[in-house]
Amino acid sequence: MSFVHLHVHTEYSLLDGACRISGMMDRVKELGQSAIAITDHGVMYGCIDFYKAAKAAGIKPIIGCEVYVTRRQMSDRVHGIDNDPYHLVLLCENRQGYENLCLLVSEAFMYGFYGKPRVDLALLRQHSEGLIALSACLAGEIPKRLRQGDYQGAKAHALEMAEIFGPDHYYLELQDHGIPEQKQIIPGLIRVAREIGAGLVATNDCHYLRREDAEKQAVLMCIQTNTSILDGRPVGFETDEFYYKNTDEMRMLFGKYKGAIENTERIAERCNLEFSFGDYKLPKFPTPNARSAADYLRELTLEGLSRRVGDRSIVYNGDEQTYLDRIDYELSVISQMNIPWESRSTCSTTSSEMTELMFSFSTAKPLAERLMLTPSNLFTLRPL
Repeated sequence: MSFVHLHVHTEYSLLDGACRISGMMDRVKELGQSAIAITDHGVMYGCIDFYKAAKAAGIKPIIGCEVYVTRRQMSDRVHGIDNDPYHLVLLCENRQGYENLCLLVSEAFMYGFYGKPRVDLALLRQHSEGLIALSACLAGEIPKRLRQGDYQGAKAHALEMAEIFGPDHYYLELQDHGIPEQKQIIPGLIRVAREIGAGLVATNDCHYLRREDAEKQAVLMCIQTNTSILDGRPVGFETDEFYYKNTDEMRMLFGKYKGAIENTERIAERCNLEFSFGDYKLPKFPTPNARSAADYLRELTLEGLSRRVGDRSIVYNGDEQTYLDRIDYELSVISQMNIPWESRSTCSTTSSEMTELMFSFSTAKPLAERLMLTPSNLFTLRPL
């Protein structure tokens, strides 16, 4: 490998990215490159399709995401303050990084959504292991501060990010799409990197595969922003340089900056995440005294039934055997599925929570509706 694109937006960056996964790998091979990253805006919808396509083409896939980071807390939602998060590129170095990135993106949607799915620095601190961070495009915090003339603020933020992600896990991105602001901040980025001891990395903010695709991507952006293509190129995409460039083009732009090209290869070599398909991915429920999971599950189920009867959540009315027969049936079906209960990492679900899971029935419904513990919904119910 001589150069690897680490900042790429597929069609899953909705109404923004125009790099279709179906054509990406042909482009990578055409240019003689052997690895590529996916860094869609705030989402990971395309990661599995991307991974499979890359593997099928003999190309190394690097899983990542360009997340949105709020300057305050995820729970803050004040218009004019919290609706302008900055960008940060995160790449999975290993399985732990992938699990952390999945959590960050999920939390961003569930608890940080305000116009966009947002994370905050507190969450990043908790879940930074196994991730390599890049400072992102002009919408990143450091480029924004440098454009405002706030060098000390840019340096302070870079130091904080380097502390969050750890040594050799935070890089300053250099980009040049022919936009004056990008050229203006390159000296500042180099100075920050030198003074805090961080590496530089060259990226092209790839939103389409070939230069001639620029107009198509501009149409997507116009749909997103409710503007007209007749008004000119969308803000932020004023040139046609946001395409998947070859190694020589990237060397011409960034070859004079020490480590900027070489670090793309080094980062790609460090990112080693493998997916497996076709096997169960279930949590392990620890059992007391090395009992089998099947026996312990039955015990918890009967305890749950007894408790429900005791507090009169369930009233037999002469049909106790009906409940017991249904329990036997459902547990037998689960057993016949040969689920590898004890093959996964420890889950924090407690015995009481498991009991609630097994018997969270409502007395307001008939028996047939109350006994909804079927194999199809067992694993979608949440403990109460």
